[in-house]
Amino acid sequence: MKQQNSAAPGSRPSKARRKTREELDREARDRKRDKKHSGHAAGSRATGGTAAKSGSASAQAKDPRIGSKKPVALGVTEVQVKKPKQHKPKVEKPMLTPQAELDLLENDERLDALLERLEEGEKLNAEEQAWVNAKLDRIDALMEELGIAYDDDEDEEEKGDDLMRLLKGTD
Repeated sequence: MKQQNSAAPGSRPSKARRKTREELDREARDRKRDKKHSGHAAGSRATGGTAAKSGSASAQAKDPRIGSKKPVALGVTEVQVKKPKQHKPKVEKPMLTPQAELDLLENDERLDALLERLEEGEKLNAEEQAWVNAKLDRIDALMEELGIAYDDDEDEEEKGDDLMRLLKGTD
């Protein structure tokens, strides 16, 4: 049995009254309905979500669809003739006189170093050997063009020494 308080109903602190089963069920149904309807609206992707984000009024609204925005001409229009690219003329090295070219070859440090290695008996790799041969052939052609000659009658060792002396510029 319940005990009743003898105090007046207005003077005592109000006690939270219990909810009936019907009230609890109604509140539960309301919560369930609210929960069920939470989420995005149907078709929110197609209608565009940029309407809600109108914070930047100066910027254009971005189209959520993917693809090129370039307009495509559907009818026959006049064909634009593309101008052929104008190629820049190749800048050629200024032609040197035979004497100037011979002086450059005589003062070439790489050629001197490779010839010294050859005199010492070292073997050069194929690329270096081809480069040295090309330079020596060019020197021979320039010397013939200028009328400078060295004796071919000497044996092989003296020939190499003379060539080195000619390249160094000491006579």
